[in-house]
Amino acid sequence: MVTPTGELPVSADPSTGGPSSPSAVPDGGLRDLLPSRLAAVDDPREIAPADARELTRVLLRRLGALEEGTREYSYVRATLVEMNLSLVRFAIRRFTAHREPQEDLLQVGAVGLIKAIDRFDPGLGVEFTTFALPTVLGEIRRHFRDTTWAVHVPRRLQELRIVLARAQEGLAQRLDRAPTVAELAEHLDLSAEEVIEGLTAANGHTAGSLDLGTEDDDGPGPLAERLGEDDPDLSLVEDLVALKPLVAALPERDRLILSMRFCEDLTQSQIGERLGLSQMHVSRLLGRTLRRLREGLEDA
Repeated sequence: MVTPTGELPVSADPSTGGPSSPSAVPDGGLRDLLPSRLAAVDDPREIAPADARELTRVLLRRLGALEEGTREYSYVRATLVEMNLSLVRFAIRRFTAHREPQEDLLQVGAVGLIKAIDRFDPGLGVEFTTFALPTVLGEIRRHFRDTTWAVHVPRRLQELRIVLARAQEGLAQRLDRAPTVAELAEHLDLSAEEVIEGLTAANGHTAGSLDLGTEDDDGPGPLAERLGEDDPDLSLVEDLVALKPLVAALPERDRLILSMRFCEDLTQSQIGERLGLSQMHVSRLLGRTLRRLREGLEDA
């Protein structure tokens, strides 16, 4: 468990980052503040829920009277964290659909618990769990929003994904089949476009590896080897199709010069000998024809 400053609390096990088993109430007068039935408690995790709430109230009041940064302050603060880790575990149960490791969520939730302890004001008369639970849940949701998406997706679509997932599950149970986009839109009072946008955004939550093979060893191999790519010859085909009517519109002599130059691969001198023209004249005719074709392609 880490504090917001990145340091282990005084009562944490440095080898695992989790809570150890220190004396729940340190010396220095704290035991005198507790009811008699709680003064002898050694491990905060052994306290009954009702007693834990009472002890939490006592320790929170004591924490408010201590100077931040002192050894006693750190001890009381760490004891409060250990006593209320069950609240973090309770919050994690709301996110069972996620594949994030439970240990990671416990760490994130513990950070939210520490923030709640630091911000809580006992003088407001609010139960600590009522104040702390939204803080812990918010920290876990922030973790999912900021660190678990494969691509950046606007927060609106991240929240819409969760709403759609719940709606899909509920409608699937009611209809005994997967709901359509129209049914989801009607159920959530959204437009079909919004539903499609949310479903598309959900694909950005996780990304598969291109090196991942199929479950069948006899399959076609990794995904990267099965993906298509642009064929450079396709653009050549498009150009040839566009050139066909332009060539057909040329004078017969210009078409003949093109055929001898690019189909028969004759030089300009050889073309001139066949047509009774000079090499220079053939060059001018060929350049004019190519320029005309090029302009025709650009205008197309």
